[in-house]
Amino acid sequence: MTAPALRSLRLEQGGRDLLVLLPGAYMRPEDFVAAGFFEMVETHLPTLDLCAVDLDLAIISSGQALSAVRHDILEPARPHYRQLWLGGISLGGLLALAQAADQPQSIAGLCLLAPYPGSRLTSGAIKAAGGLANWQATAEQLTDPEFRVWHWLKSQQTPPHPTPTAALPATCPVFIGYGTEDRFADGMRQLADCFPPSARHTVPGGHDWPAWQQLWAAFVRSAHFAPHFFA
Repeated sequence: MTAPALRSLRLEQGGRDLLVLLPGAYMRPEDFVAAGFFEMVETHLPTLDLCAVDLDLAIISSGQALSAVRHDILEPARPHYRQLWLGGISLGGLLALAQAADQPQSIAGLCLLAPYPGSRLTSGAIKAAGGLANWQATAEQLTDPEFRVWHWLKSQQTPPHPTPTAALPATCPVFIGYGTEDRFADGMRQLADCFPPSARHTVPGGHDWPAWQQLWAAFVRSAHFAPHFFA
């Protein structure tokens, strides 16, 4: 039996670019609307279309979330947009990173709001190796998407000659932010440190909507989708 297509909410304003937002645990697309994400884009970013995807924990736990996003959202949209960005909050941010790690050429940029840094099993293995710089992924670890994310993040820290499959394009922008009192702040800081300083943003607050709204406002104010940016 064919799985039902993923449900999503879309803001379609004839934009040249599309940003696909993946939710955190127990979130629904309507939460992005209630938090003002859609309204802010509609008001300030006329060149951008927005899509918030409905992913329940069952599809995430099954390991099928990213394949469903690729099949139902990204691939159908690709012919209609100049570029596709992928973003998310918390667990959705980790999923966005997993897509970047597995298929870096499939997206043009990342918007990561308080991205979940992974389980204690993952962080513990990296810490036991003496940190990310010393950690060498095993073949078994690379079967796990969390370890693949950190393996890819490590490649972001070690240019000098990245292969096309090892990293995002050199010009690919990233926005990553989190609240300074977030309960996952230590892991998020390690994630953010894998990207240039200009990509990193912090705001006062925890792992909650008030902090995420501040970060979203900072993203919207950034130059990534301003009309002059790609002129």
